[in-house]
Amino acid sequence: MTQQVSQEFAKRFGPSGFYLGLRIRFAFPAIEVNYLPASWIDLYSREKFFFVDPALRWSYDNRGAIRWNDLEADDPAGLVKRSRGHGLWYGAVASFNEGDGLRSYGLFYREDREYEDDELALLAAHIEELHRKAAPPTTLTRAEIAVLQRVKAGGRLKQIAHEFGVSEGAIKQRLRNARVKLGASNGTHAAALASEYGLI
Repeated sequence: MTQQVSQEFAKRFGPSGFYLGLRIRFAFPAIEVNYLPASWIDLYSREKFFFVDPALRWSYDNRGAIRWNDLEADDPAGLVKRSRGHGLWYGAVASFNEGDGLRSYGLFYREDREYEDDELALLAAHIEELHRKAAPPTTLTRAEIAVLQRVKAGGRLKQIAHEFGVSEGAIKQRLRNARVKLGASNGTHAAALASEYGLI
């Protein structure tokens, strides 16, 4: 639900394309949504723009939002100019940084006009909201985490129950509880989410 709402919001505010990277630790987001033009994604990857991207640099140290064109002075590789050839004329970068290395940011583009100040404020508030909503649950028990670790390692429920000295029904209940807390569709999905969140 959160992802669907965020995509609807992002499409409204990024009709030419948008990118969301949520709960990034180091360089890896827990959730990533990329609706930028394929031609720009291809060029960005091929030229390794990640290392010189002024939006990324800005998002590391700032909270709030800034216009993409306002980053042109700090853009020696010319990404701001080059993006225009892919329909990314006017953009905004919104960032929320917790200060402990964990951050989220979004890129939003349109081709008709610059983003207004109230829109920048709205984008910044939305990124902060998404960042907080994407936080891992803190209610998983040690027993549920242990089951998820074994599921991730490929263990079968019967085998896990035998290892833990409990019934298979107890393992199923722990897995069910973990699934609900993580919002996962099945046990494998729950283990994958727990791994992405750094819980296992």
